[in-house]
This record gives sequence, C-alpha cells and structure tokens, in this order.
Amino acid sequence: MALKYLKNTETNISNVIIMTGDFNIRDSLWDSNSPFHSIYSDMLFDITDSFSLGLSNLTENFPTRFLDNDQNSNLVLDLVFT
Repeated sequence: MALKYLKNTETNISNVIIMTGDFNIRDSLWDSNSPFHSIYSDMLFDITDSFSLGLSNLTENFPTRFLDNDQNSNLVLDLVFT
C-alpha cells in the first residue's frame, strides 16, 4: 500500500534527499540470500528514480530482520535511498 501511495503522489512530493524504511520486499538486488526478484522492487526503483534517488549499499551485506525460527534465513528489508 505504501508503494501505491508513493506512486500516486510522486508528483506532489519535491526536494527528497533521503528515503528510508522497512519496505518488506525481499529481493536478490539487495539481499544475496534471497533467491528471487520481486515486481515490487521494480516499482520501488521506478519511484525512487522519479525522485532522483539511488539505493545506498553497505560494503557488507547483513540482515536487518532477524527471525525467531532457526530454520528460516534472516532478511534484508530495511533500505536507504539517497
């Protein structure tokens, strides 16, 4: 829903220099442990491109969400665009 809101209001938002959040999107673009690519990440990149923002990557890939279940892998869901 947040992506839909941003897409619908992108023309009303100006002077964005940073966008952060827990986007709840798993994708191999920023999480090497994720085996797939999401259409929602394409939508997110379209939105951030319209604001002239790029994904800030850390030098080391580490999870930002840690699961209680040892049988599932931890995830990277928190992203920063500058």
